[in-house]
Amino acid sequence: MTTKILLDTDIGSDIDDAVCLAYLLAQPECELLGVTTVTGEAVERAKMASALCRVAGKRVPIYPGADQPLLVPQRQPHAQQKGALPHWPHDTDFPRGQAVPFLRDMIRAHPGDVTLLAIGPLTNIALLFHVDPELPGLLKELVLMCGVFSAHLSAFMTPEWNARVDPHATAMVFGNPALALRTVGTDVTSRVVMDVDAVRARFNSGLLRPVLDFSAAWFEHYDVLTFHDPLAAAAIFDPALCQYTRGEVEVGLGDPAQAGMTFWRPNERGRHTIATAVDAERFFEHFFAVCDAR
Repeated sequence: MTTKILLDTDIGSDIDDAVCLAYLLAQPECELLGVTTVTGEAVERAKMASALCRVAGKRVPIYPGADQPLLVPQRQPHAQQKGALPHWPHDTDFPRGQAVPFLRDMIRAHPGDVTLLAIGPLTNIALLFHVDPELPGLLKELVLMCGVFSAHLSAFMTPEWNARVDPHATAMVFGNPALALRTVGTDVTSRVVMDVDAVRARFNSGLLRPVLDFSAAWFEHYDVLTFHDPLAAAAIFDPALCQYTRGEVEVGLGDPAQAGMTFWRPNERGRHTIATAVDAERFFEHFFAVCDAR
């Protein structure tokens, strides 16, 4: 049995998106139906996704999506990791303006069977559900890496990056009354971390080798890799990785400093399932068992 996955990603900024795609390509239980990219330089991000797919020996449909937020100025205009693209064969020609129609068609072609995994700003996802309001009911699941949900700290936190880059899209997705979703926030993903030396020691073969190459731009500024997006993906295939609670999420828009802030309250009947804890040791065992096998 495999799980049909559609991936929406801002690969090319934080290195964890490339790590996540490598995991999905290596995961034998994943049937990757397609990849859409989002935010600045969406075409360059599509090229990076195609490079990983080529290393995996898989022809996966890839569509550049929205490269601007709905209303606010762009906070993420560049895909910094594109500098490594000349080292890896990749596609250069992609259909433009077709990301949302592609997602719509794939979900309608497989009603009840598709898990939509969104690990970047939610612009494409907000547009998708606006264009076709019936789609939430046709998904198997919507899984996000988005938000921060430590309620007792929320008043002192800044918004999580994906939520902040397009706060209006974030508000549209979480505010959709027809949509139930599961999300893993940074208060949980920040517990699965490797330092740069450990990454260089482990990411030296197979699908992780191009990821290591892409990561050079990331490690010019940071000395750790936090597995934000890979945790959201792995939790689809190993539900015991995280603990969850149900609730309702509201997204702040009024105060510019808090635009994209995710405020949640527990509610057993809530539409939003929020990760509250992670078994970090189990995650790393799972992740490398999948990736090292390729």
